[in-house]
Amino acid sequence: MTQRRSIFITGGASGIGRAVAIYFAEKGWFVGVADVDTAGLQDTLGLIEGGFKYMHQLDVRDRAAWDEALEAFSTAAGGRIDVVFNNAGIGHGGPIVDQPSEEVVALLDVNLKGVIYGAQAAHPHLKKTAPGSVLVNTASLAGIIGAPNLSVYCGTKWAVRGLTQSLDAEWAKDGIKVSALCPGFIDTPIIEQTAADSNQSVKEDLLDAGVEVSPVSTVPKVVWDAVHGDKLDYTVGKMASRLLFLQRFLPGRVRKEMRSQGIGTDLG
Repeated sequence: MTQRRSIFITGGASGIGRAVAIYFAEKGWFVGVADVDTAGLQDTLGLIEGGFKYMHQLDVRDRAAWDEALEAFSTAAGGRIDVVFNNAGIGHGGPIVDQPSEEVVALLDVNLKGVIYGAQAAHPHLKKTAPGSVLVNTASLAGIIGAPNLSVYCGTKWAVRGLTQSLDAEWAKDGIKVSALCPGFIDTPIIEQTAADSNQSVKEDLLDAGVEVSPVSTVPKVVWDAVHGDKLDYTVGKMASRLLFLQRFLPGRVRKEMRSQGIGTDLG
């Protein structure tokens, strides 16, 4: 009998993490969700039918806590972890000269160090189930373009894409695939968080400007494709796909477009 495959998802209390958890559970996977928000995790589990689910309170900034979380999930899942979805992230916006140091530190700690720690902790578990095991890191459209008023956020997401490419090469010998999820504007709580922090009505401004804001329901299938495919970058939404193409082949055009905006916010 084939053992049920399992996926461990950070940022599972809401948004993309929750949507992906529900999707994989419906596909018959054992799903583990982690977050600092235990009430949100309980809500996520309540939306998943069946008993193949698990939650763990986790602060991704804590390296030792990562080991504890993955060991506990592996035990609950029957001794295997097939996929780790390094998805937890936060958003802060505004001009860099006005950005308080605590926001800069928080962005680096959660969006970058949390992903690095997740990769370190995930490796022995993914190596055990290789070949076919996968690390998926949530980057963003902000990891493809340099959007004004999101310099630190963009810096973390560009770093996640660089980390992804490096690990894909480094772990190839172990049979582990590594890919980056690059969403455009997704209708999740992080949009409102950054809007509040930067005093911008982001979602309304985006819609008024005719910018594509994709529902969170568009993301899980892309994560599924990332787990089963063999690309490095998986975009969500037409805008992210277009800008990835332009950045690769017409970088000057992207630069001109970004410099003409004067204001920008991407929140994958």
